[in-house]
Amino acid sequence: MPLFSWAQRPATPAAKPATTGKNPPVELLGTDEFVGGEFNGVKIRKLLGNVRFKQGTTLLFCDSAYQYLERNTIDAFSNVRIVQNDTVTITGDKGFYDGNARTARMTGNVVMRDPRMTLTTSLLDYDLSKNLAYYSTGGHLQDPENTLDSQFGYYNTDSKVFSFRRNVHVVTKSNEIRSDTLQYNTLSKVVYFFGPTRIIDKLNRTLYAENGTYNTLTKVADFQKNAKIETPDYLLGGDKLVYDENTSYGIATGHVSMTSKKDNLVIRGDVGRYWRALGKAKVYGSPVMRNISGKDTLYVAGDTLISVEGRPAPPPPPKPKPGIRFQTTAPLPPTQKQLNASVLYVYPRAKIFRNDLQGACDSLTYDRQDSVIYLNKKPILWQEQNQLTSDSMEIRLRNGKIDQMRLYANAFSIAEDTLLNYNQVKGRNMVAYFTDSKLKKITVLGNAESLYFALDGDTALTGMNKAVGASMALRFTEGKKAPKVTYYTNPDASFIPPHELKDEDRKLKGFQWRATERPTRQQVLGRQFGKPAKPKAKAKPKSKKQKTAPKARPVAPNRKAPVATSKPASR
Repeated sequence: MPLFSWAQRPATPAAKPATTGKNPPVELLGTDEFVGGEFNGVKIRKLLGNVRFKQGTTLLFCDSAYQYLERNTIDAFSNVRIVQNDTVTITGDKGFYDGNARTARMTGNVVMRDPRMTLTTSLLDYDLSKNLAYYSTGGHLQDPENTLDSQFGYYNTDSKVFSFRRNVHVVTKSNEIRSDTLQYNTLSKVVYFFGPTRIIDKLNRTLYAENGTYNTLTKVADFQKNAKIETPDYLLGGDKLVYDENTSYGIATGHVSMTSKKDNLVIRGDVGRYWRALGKAKVYGSPVMRNISGKDTLYVAGDTLISVEGRPAPPPPPKPKPGIRFQTTAPLPPTQKQLNASVLYVYPRAKIFRNDLQGACDSLTYDRQDSVIYLNKKPILWQEQNQLTSDSMEIRLRNGKIDQMRLYANAFSIAEDTLLNYNQVKGRNMVAYFTDSKLKKITVLGNAESLYFALDGDTALTGMNKAVGASMALRFTEGKKAPKVTYYTNPDASFIPPHELKDEDRKLKGFQWRATERPTRQQVLGRQFGKPAKPKAKAKPKSKKQKTAPKARPVAPNRKAPVATSKPASR
């Protein structure tokens, strides 16, 4: 009873909480029941019911508490609530408050709120001096625009910036973000990431980068390291990438690479632009396309490469009701083939390289659906020892191999033999047929002319065959130097022996041998697919002492030098 009556008296001045530095003592504003005393040498206040504390601009509320006067600390229990500057509120089942260090720890159903967000976790530490809250047991952030989950988190109540680590997952209205290290500004709604990060939209398209920002309001991503846009069919990447989800437009720079997954096609360059809604990508800055088909690889280079991916066909129009006729002047919808076509455009100064085919032209179109390459504006091709020119051409591929070459207008074929003679065929149009990428037949349609040199083996010229006709076919047999020529209408053929050959007889009109223009592998692949130069091995430093060859021992004047013999010396 004497102890209890002492405890009911007001605290004396000596019982005021101790302070450290500039922090004021924690002030008790009120409670329903007050018990004070010294337990185990520690002065404690036991407070029950409607407990209220204050320190500066910070308020603390709870159902019950222990206040340690000398330590200036508080253990708070049940319905614990901390309010700072009337803006930040933290609630939980249990709390510990250190008035000297100005720190608080809240455990059990912890909720932190400010006007812009709500954070829930199981344990939260809050530094009131630095205005920094952090958790390490997993947290969930909710604001009007987004939700965010992570294993670790830090929140600066001044800058309104969250920092998250480990298993970070952000969900916005249009996509979700997964990362390992990420910051989020609750004012600007901008996400900053500093590690591998993926942004996945509702159509399963993915943005990937290892450094950059994403504005959840404007939906603009600015990626700075190993950036990529990935769709079910395509992958576009570069060192840097800016992508606007509103316009479905992205631009990549530095080591740009665009990959078509379904046909094993890769385009590399310095700058790439991507229009997702149009299914269109444009790459420039020494761009090169690589298309692998079996053992053959086709490379195409030019100043600019444009890839247009196929789109699915729209649903069929509804059937008209009986008795009602629809009248329209709109054009017919594209066919299924047109919608599914995947086309590559290369211009200007287009070049082609394959082990069995090289070429150049002003521009080309590669229809990947039909495996047809269209070459425009006076193209030139080399296929083994054959040179082909015309005003325009088509290269038709089958199973990754050359099947046909179609030459339109001013078609000219030249092949150099072992004696440096030039076998020639020309005409209005020409079709070259191949088997396993080997030339087997040439059909010339209109104004056909041919000039072939007959050889005895590979060393002697026996004459020259010259023919003119409306159309002709030349069939090439493996092992034979001259083709078998078939004339379709009224041919004019002649054989000229070697001693009667004149220089003007050796070339058809329009002849041009352009071997120096034949693209090399390195010219087409350039720096995009060219093998990096191997670093030169450093020369080993020479040792100061150089070993010299042993000197021969002099032979005595009265003795003969030993003679080498293959037989072993006898003992």
